[in-house]
Amino acid sequence: MALISKKKIIYPISDRLRVFLQKYGREVDFPIHYNDLLRYSSSIPLYDSKGNDTLWETVFYAQSDREEIHYNVKKIYSLLKAEGDMSVMKHLYVDRIDLCVYGNTQPFRVRIVNRINDNFDYFYVKQADASRVYGLELEHLLSPNRISYFVHKNTLIEEHIAGIPGEQFMRQHIKDPLLNPIRLAKEFVKFNERCFVRLLGDMHSSNFVVVVTPDFEETHYRIRAIDFDQQSYEGKKSIYLPQYFKQNNSLIQLGIKHITPESMAQYQREERALIANRLKASTIEIEDVLKSMENDTISTKDNITSLKKDLAKHYKNDNFLNCSNMGQILRESLEQVLKR
Repeated sequence: MALISKKKIIYPISDRLRVFLQKYGREVDFPIHYNDLLRYSSSIPLYDSKGNDTLWETVFYAQSDREEIHYNVKKIYSLLKAEGDMSVMKHLYVDRIDLCVYGNTQPFRVRIVNRINDNFDYFYVKQADASRVYGLELEHLLSPNRISYFVHKNTLIEEHIAGIPGEQFMRQHIKDPLLNPIRLAKEFVKFNERCFVRLLGDMHSSNFVVVVTPDFEETHYRIRAIDFDQQSYEGKKSIYLPQYFKQNNSLIQLGIKHITPESMAQYQREERALIANRLKASTIEIEDVLKSMENDTISTKDNITSLKKDLAKHYKNDNFLNCSNMGQILRESLEQVLKR
């Protein structure tokens, strides 16, 4: 089973990465930053509808700060959703700001509510971590999903990714008689392959959501990563394979029961072919990401040495042994997709 024994280091945004973010419109000047939200005066635990502690805390600001902070976070929301047009935001208000005290970067989650119909949405304010930014961009380019995020100075703004949290799905929905186990197991195989190819680690059930889409004849499933802190950081191959996390056992057992080795190989080939097509469609962007990673520090020497040995053995390809950083290892991993 995969196991992460140490807390990941937070890496700052490098000058090279900053240039990339500016080039592709990810660097945006917004009016409030992570440190500004730390000025809260008090907090209380946040419980869910069943009275369970969510491990988030709702924070409160002094009256002198609250109006300015709420206005500025609404401005950020307008940047995410309406290119900064505040005229369409007049009916929205900030209902709550929560702090995740156990998270690696201790993010804030902002809840925005439409006062006309009580519809709500979320977005996140986080400390900018280079690993996470690379992960977000690679998810945007190489997965079937699109990601909206912005960076300014040392603050990262992320949209909310909607879906049923993985652990909740396995606890409450895995035995639903209407569940299509074959389609769900197939999606887990494809998700497993996506994570491994682009070296996104730590995809246990707390770090992904399941999106359920009813169709006219069947139900479709999409597993989406929501945590990108472990992009190209860990040194063990197993960390990049969701199939090795015990928290995912319900999905793993579903695959063992319903998918043959031949079908599994087919789904893996299908996903690699899709990734290859995305690589060809975004050649310039991918090259810019890889060049930035190759000139950046986003992992330790020990992790780099360990991972390149694991992947050289896995692919039977000694080219991995010539890599000196995580960017080069990722480039070589993506080359395997194009070669096949």
